[in-house]
Amino acid sequence: MENRDAFMQKLAQRLGREPRQIPQPLPTAHSAPLKSRYAGLIQQQPCDSFIEYATQVMQAHCEVAPLATLPQVAERLCKHYGGGPVLMSGDARLANAGITAHLQNIFPTTCWASPDSEENLHKAAAANIGVVFAEYGLCETGGVVLFSAPLQGRAISLLPPTTLFILYKSRLLPGVTQLAQVLHQRVQSGESLPSCINLIAGPSSTADIELIKVVGVHGPLNAVYLIIEDC
Repeated sequence: MENRDAFMQKLAQRLGREPRQIPQPLPTAHSAPLKSRYAGLIQQQPCDSFIEYATQVMQAHCEVAPLATLPQVAERLCKHYGGGPVLMSGDARLANAGITAHLQNIFPTTCWASPDSEENLHKAAAANIGVVFAEYGLCETGGVVLFSAPLQGRAISLLPPTTLFILYKSRLLPGVTQLAQVLHQRVQSGESLPSCINLIAGPSSTADIELIKVVGVHGPLNAVYLIIEDC
């Protein structure tokens, strides 16, 4: 602090201007830079952009399948990552797609029960794979958006070593900006939002040590995205 004024004076001289005590905001080219930045390729090919980022950067496994083959694809993916025990959310969309009943016939499978209880946490801790339905995918981060619900607790995607996320191709958004717009529109239309909205970008990872990325340090080892071909 003693040499601050002299240091700032010398720095300003090198920059060819007077010293500044109050920072000036940088000019922005766009009022919504993220919306402008991702309005091109991602808007045209959202699924390709999502898979590319999720696979190469977030190290998640991605597959696209039609609705009719979802049970068989989910079975193959579960076998690839070690099989059961499997913990599934009670989301009706999983049951309507035939995934719940199919996996129950193949693996030791339980469903998240309502109301929430310690038993659900024990199920999650003992499961090898958690299966949840994601509301949206984000091309900007290669992640997914989960809504907490009485039949879909957060522990399903946090405690098992592998999480299988199932989402519609038509619900891939460019980024968080567009997600905020969607949520805002839902509120404006009178819809209630869940108590917790989770943005999950692939398996847990860190690069704190010598900038070397290590996956699966403090959470799930594997994130698998099964994208429903609906558009």
